[in-house]
Amino acid sequence: MRAICLYLHMHQPWRYERYSIFDVSHDHNYWDEIDYYDKQNNERIFRKVAEKSYWPMLNKIEELVRDLPGFKVSLSITGTWLDQAELWEPELISKLQHLVKTGQVEIVAETYYHSLAFFYNRDEFEAQVKKHLEKINSLFGVVPKVFRNTELSYNDELGEWVDKIGFKGVLAEGWDKVLGWKSPNYVYRPYGAKRAKLLLKNYRLSDDIAFRFSNKGWSEWPLTVEKYIDWVNMDCLRGPLINLFMDFETFGEHQWAETGIFQFFDMFVRKWLATYNNKFVTVSEACDLMPAADEISMPETVTWADTERDLSAWTHNEMQKEGLADLYEMRDAVIKSGDERLIEDFHRLTTSDHAYYMCTKYWNDGDVHAYFSAYDSPYDAFMYYMNILRDMNFRLAQKHL
Repeated sequence: MRAICLYLHMHQPWRYERYSIFDVSHDHNYWDEIDYYDKQNNERIFRKVAEKSYWPMLNKIEELVRDLPGFKVSLSITGTWLDQAELWEPELISKLQHLVKTGQVEIVAETYYHSLAFFYNRDEFEAQVKKHLEKINSLFGVVPKVFRNTELSYNDELGEWVDKIGFKGVLAEGWDKVLGWKSPNYVYRPYGAKRAKLLLKNYRLSDDIAFRFSNKGWSEWPLTVEKYIDWVNMDCLRGPLINLFMDFETFGEHQWAETGIFQFFDMFVRKWLATYNNKFVTVSEACDLMPAADEISMPETVTWADTERDLSAWTHNEMQKEGLADLYEMRDAVIKSGDERLIEDFHRLTTSDHAYYMCTKYWNDGDVHAYFSAYDSPYDAFMYYMNILRDMNFRLAQKHL
């Protein structure tokens, strides 16, 4: 038996507008929904990505689910994505509900707002996980069994928490510096866990699709289905479980339709399943596939972002550190205020994308950060963010007058 565990992540943040210091104490609307053609406009961006990625990829998944009972996929869907879909593309929710009912699509738990709250405020983290579980259950009638933290950020403390809460498993990056000679192609156990399993991303095979597929400067371009199947077959010699973890937007947004990404995916799935004893499994099925081969310890946080695979994508410079520290410092006061709009604004600001936009790294990592940013520079992203925090502090002060 050889199995592929395919996991795709669906997320869109609420992007804040170009919020000037002159707006502080006067304008409390931070989320650009006015100028449809402004590059921070959330509705425009969501509809654009829906057309390029969400619709064609969900239609492709539906086709494969219908044609191939052995095809399975796991999805994590942030609350911010679901909120925007309900507003602007509710048919996407209906499509997902249909797919989940087939039993071939599994939903993964995570933080509602795609936050790094686990590393800053445990109460906020657990509240966001609870809210996400409730949202998934209300929309899809299921309770997720496996957890993933934002950007696959993981350490031993998170593994302990996952085991204590009762999740069947947790996803993480299969980073060489942690694994050493071990292969990511087995099921593992988090350090000290009694029941939970640890599934590790095969980052080389995942990133061949997610990042290198359309890169004509890559020595292996073009990536054909036959070549990729050969690579997967060879990697199965290191273990029978290939965890392909990537962003959903890989298909159609990061790798445009013109690159042939949808045809590649379709042919890859069909060719893999055409071979006897090959299968696809969901994340919870992967956890049950075999006993844990070993215990894996990650005392330092590992993520799937940037070349360092740590939290530096969000904590590399003083702007990022100051923004996150100031935000979480006001958390208790915001929650105690009971002001639903203020609380929602705070929650949206915990989304990790905002600190990501402030990153000042160079070379390839810097190019990736710039690609995803809705702002002209990291300094602009920081300035607007801090102005919003100033306004939120003003709103809190007004409540005590």
